[in-house]
Order: sequence, then C-alpha cells, then structure tokens
Amino acid sequence: MRTIRLLLALLILAIPAISFGQNGIRVAIGPPMLPVYEQPVCPGDGYLWTPGYWAYDDSISDYYWVPGTWVQAPEVGFLWTPGYWGWGEGGYFFNEGYWGPTVGFYGGINYGFGYYGEGFGGGRWDHGHFFYNRSESHIDVSINRNVYDQRVEHGNADNRVSFNGGRGGIEARANSQQEAAAREKHIPAVAAQTQHIQTARANPELRASANHGTPPVTATSRPGEFGQHPAAASNPSEISRPTAVDTSRDHGQVHPKDLGPIARPAPVNSGNAKADSRYEQKQDQLISRQNQERQSLQQKQDAEHRRNGGGNPGNLEQKHQQQTQQLVQRHTAQQQSLQARQPQPRPSRPGHGQ
Repeated sequence: MRTIRLLLALLILAIPAISFGQNGIRVAIGPPMLPVYEQPVCPGDGYLWTPGYWAYDDSISDYYWVPGTWVQAPEVGFLWTPGYWGWGEGGYFFNEGYWGPTVGFYGGINYGFGYYGEGFGGGRWDHGHFFYNRSESHIDVSINRNVYDQRVEHGNADNRVSFNGGRGGIEARANSQQEAAAREKHIPAVAAQTQHIQTARANPELRASANHGTPPVTATSRPGEFGQHPAAASNPSEISRPTAVDTSRDHGQVHPKDLGPIARPAPVNSGNAKADSRYEQKQDQLISRQNQERQSLQQKQDAEHRRNGGGNPGNLEQKHQQQTQQLVQRHTAQQQSLQARQPQPRPSRPGHGQ
C-alpha cells in the first residue's frame, strides 16, 4: 500500500498545472512565434492591456492572430491573465485567459508590455483606480493621469516562443501563488473580447497560412477596430467606445419569466456540411441548457417569494433582478463564445474558384 501511495503522489506531481478554462482541441503543430509589434496608446482610464496571441480554427485547420488590445476591466480590482498554449496528450491545447483579482499562470510566455512570463508589471489597482506604469505601457498623460514609473525585469526579452512544453516550448510550471490564483473568483473574457476574437477569426489575412507569422494587424486601440493601425491611434478620443454586452433592455426584467425567448443565431453555411451540422447541434444544446437554467432560477425565486411571505418585497426584488441580470450576462457571453468558434469558409486554393 505504501508503494502504491508513493506512486500516486509522484503521478500527481508529474501532472502540469492547468490554467482556467482549457479547451478541448488538440493540435499536432505548435503555434508560430509571437510577432514583434508596438502597443497602441491606452484609450482611457480603466482600460487594461490584453496581449495578442495565436488562436486556432479547427474548421480550416489553421492558426490565426488575435491582435492585442485595450479592454475595460469587468470589475474594479480585476486583472487579465492571458491564455496560453500548452502541451499534453500528444498535442497542443489552449488554456483560456480570465479576469481575476490576481494574475495567474500564463505558461511563462513573454507577451511583452508588462507580461514577461510571470505576473504583470504594466500597472496596478489602488483605491478603486488603475495606475499605469509608463515604463511598460503606452500612456498619454492628458488621457490617463494616474501613472507611475517603475522598471520591470524583462527576463529574456528576445524569446518569442508562443507555447509551453513540447519540443522547443517554454519550460515553466506554475508556482504555489499562481496555483492559488487559479482557484480565485474568475470572470471569462468579456463580450468585447469574444467579439474581437470572432472578428479576427473571420479575417483571412490574419491566418498563419496567409501571413506566414507576420499578421498585417498586430494590435488595436479597442476591441474589433482592426482598421485602426496602432500608429494612427495618436488621438484615442476620436475613436468610438468598444461594444459591450448591452443589458440595459433587461434592467427592468426582475425574473427570468420576464425575459424574451433566447434568440437563435442565423444558420451558418461554411461549405463544410459536417462542421456546420456539429455547430448547429452545439447551438441547440446551449439554448436548451440556458432555458433549463432560466427555469431553475425562476423556481428558486418563486420559492423565495413564498418563504418571504409578508417581508420586505423591495430587497427581495432587488436581489432577484441582480440574479436575472447576471444570468443574462453569462448566457450572452456563452453565446458569443460559441459564435466565435463557428465554422468559417475554407480559403480557395490557387486555380480553384475566383
């Protein structure tokens, strides 16, 4: 028995730490090197830098570049932990990034601009305000007045390897603090980020097979603004604010039964019938699950109303409205995350098509 326990302990130690939200895709070939690029000017207070990275589209079997961009933090005090590619079970898999009170493990990848493989040196929260480190972040002090200067250790600044583990990958493992950060309260990528990813996925020029590791757009001032080259973003005040989850129409909806039916996205036609069919099935499953969650929350709220009896209904209604809004936001993020992975038309080969 002692020998078995020892073997089990060694096996557990041999399993690499896994970050928040690992996807199920395994890719035989690792992503390209990270391109070198300049960071655009921060467009306003409360925006945090989210580094660019290579994502993978299994419908066309190709990597595509998701440009780095400035994103408003979903909560005061939250920081972004970038996603990263890791190695396991004979292939490369992607660990999704997340928002949380502490920056966790992101594979030891040197994404630059404060993300040099461990932690974040581009800024910090202080008394409800984000202060930007001008040594690491491109800041216009006429827009962002909360600044400081502090040099950050860059490690191997020339290392542009974009994955952890495997042949030629970064050899880094999560420490105890980073493992603890992975267990803290998290928020997945916000709506503006998922829309940003979807826009990048739909752009053929951002595919690795087209740009050979040198994408034409490497970073944007705000999510989705791919037509705005970083060098042209010298006056961020002229750029529109990013698209976010619009829950204003649901602010008057106190209970799930007050919500309208879940909108089903239009059918896709990528030319790959099997991929389209799988995607439609996932849409059906997601809508079914979300309807069940609505019904479950409604039943819970009905039970609370019965227990409350003649108590203060105002406090209970405020609580129920908050629960309903959180449910809508979560469901919206789930839909956008699925839509970001919808099948894309395969690029035509030379001599085929127009």
